[in-house]
Amino acid sequence: MTRLMLAFLVVALAAPLSAQDTLLAPRTKGKAGAAVTVYEMSDFQCPFCRRFAIETFPLIEKEYIATGKVRWVFINYPLTSLHPNAVPAAEFAACAARQGKFWPAHDLLYESQERWAGLKNPGPFFLSLIASVSVRREPMIACLDRGETRALVRSDAEGAARSGATSTPSFYIEGGMLSGAQPIGVFRQVLDSIYRVKKR
Repeated sequence: MTRLMLAFLVVALAAPLSAQDTLLAPRTKGKAGAAVTVYEMSDFQCPFCRRFAIETFPLIEKEYIATGKVRWVFINYPLTSLHPNAVPAAEFAACAARQGKFWPAHDLLYESQERWAGLKNPGPFFLSLIASVSVRREPMIACLDRGETRALVRSDAEGAARSGATSTPSFYIEGGMLSGAQPIGVFRQVLDSIYRVKKR
């Protein structure tokens, strides 16, 4: 078992049984039995993470996730010393995940990053995104007001740090760490190589 898998297993086992399914499943894409699992450790306010999400991830999704080769798991890793609005953004996405809308929130946060990243108080802007994410407004506002996902975001970040990630985005791929918003060619080389080995 890899260090990152162990770190998140510890978090899951420490949570109540009813909460375990909410930890990773809503932030996962791809078949459970895919040959390759990738943990993306990312920060919603990080411009390099935004570049990866907008330029590279759609290609990975088309070529590897949709074809059943890769299972992709998003892990919150807000670097608060650099990005003061990263935690509120992560909490917004985590609250949306409770209604099965993590990925629409993920996409919208990155697409609009330049509009909210520099705000002193991004809360009202995030509230303005609720309709676009297509979640029920009242439960979403209650989740945000009560900070119901703050502990989850913190646990994610602690697990990412324990795995050895020091920057964002970082990708834990079957025992190895790939750092930075690498171009699609780098991901193809890494994922194809691991897939070939795993399918022998």
